[in-house]
Amino acid sequence: MKKLLTIITLLCFSVGFSATSTFAATGDSILSMKERSETIDRLLAVRLETLPAKLMRREGIDMWVLVAREYNEDPVVMTMLPGDAHSARRRTILVFVDEGTDGVKGYAVSRYAVGDYFQARWDLDEQTDQWKALADLITEKNPTTIGINVSSDFALADGLTHGEYEGLFGALSDEQESRIVSAEKLAIAWLEIRTEEEMELYPSIVEIAHNIIAEGFSNNIITPGETTTEEVKWWYRDRIRELRLLAWFHPSVSIQREQQNTELQGVILPGDLLHVDFGITYLRLNTDTQQHAYVLNHGESEAPSGLRAGLATSNRLQDILTENFVLGRTGNEILRSARAQGIEEDIRPSIYTHPIGYHGHGAGPTIGMWDNQEDTVGRGDYPLYENTAHSIELNSTVSIPEWGGQDVRFKLEEDAFFDGKNTYYIDGRQEELILIWSD
Repeated sequence: MKKLLTIITLLCFSVGFSATSTFAATGDSILSMKERSETIDRLLAVRLETLPAKLMRREGIDMWVLVAREYNEDPVVMTMLPGDAHSARRRTILVFVDEGTDGVKGYAVSRYAVGDYFQARWDLDEQTDQWKALADLITEKNPTTIGINVSSDFALADGLTHGEYEGLFGALSDEQESRIVSAEKLAIAWLEIRTEEEMELYPSIVEIAHNIIAEGFSNNIITPGETTTEEVKWWYRDRIRELRLLAWFHPSVSIQREQQNTELQGVILPGDLLHVDFGITYLRLNTDTQQHAYVLNHGESEAPSGLRAGLATSNRLQDILTENFVLGRTGNEILRSARAQGIEEDIRPSIYTHPIGYHGHGAGPTIGMWDNQEDTVGRGDYPLYENTAHSIELNSTVSIPEWGGQDVRFKLEEDAFFDGKNTYYIDGRQEELILIWSD
């Protein structure tokens, strides 16, 4: 009976799960590798047809040159390769050119074809020097500004390696060199923006992550007094691989326990508050989630009211943060405003929210760091744009009466989407503690 109640709780607690979902038990909703490749190509085709012109014109760049070598790829280039590609073969040079009324066109100065969008512009029979072929294309198109992926603040926008930088500049004339600018903001924009087609799929990806978390935080996996946090971590890793998914970081599982002032590892016991940090990659999109479970003491049917109130406090801090998501505000401005409001409401806040999408710690505004609650110079100065996804990551410290006033941190993280006016959770959020029964 207790196991049945646990399963019902896991299916119905408010993180947006569907009570009819069978994914956690069967994994039937995962696409085959061929279907994944086709889906990625479909999503990429929409992006390539709709985003370059809008973003290049927004940032004032006429030509965008991206260069990558096999196994040392620019992270932006990797998001532009076909679904069946594992690397940028040999040296891949992708060029976007704003051709005015004809729109933005894509060219590949590469030995191998790169999907259907990029037109091949290197014929070895006519030109054996790849860099000279690129210089010839630049001469032909005669752009006013040439953007390259170099950045001192954003690693994801700093993909042009030193060797390729030297090769590029060695091929350009002095006049062409004078037109070079950083494409930092353009690269970030490409990575951070989410299309309607991607957002149709993203909820199901986050739901998969939620369901795996719930499956791991259940009596099917955890036997209080026997199971260790290390075993649960590795169960999550095995389950991810079993479902033909990828983990973009190793899951963490920890314990907060009465009369213990530090987070613990080891055997899970009745009365423990558990925490998990968990993320998967599927269809090139990432999730990042932190949730809590409570191990019921013998005779308990719900968690102590102090723990439930603590979770609600972090939910309130989530609300405060997302209410401060205003188009054009920088990450630092959002952080300052949300922290001030939280403190005014007698919350002890810590906010460390980041973009998510093609990368787990994605491109876009940094909104606090776990070890720095002041401004983050550079990345925190980037503004919030519409149609972007963010991991709402934070914690509040709450004194628990049932634990003798002991301070407990309620660390939550849920993926959300900002449409330019409103922020909503892609697959809901945790508002009740997951319950694990003790025999």
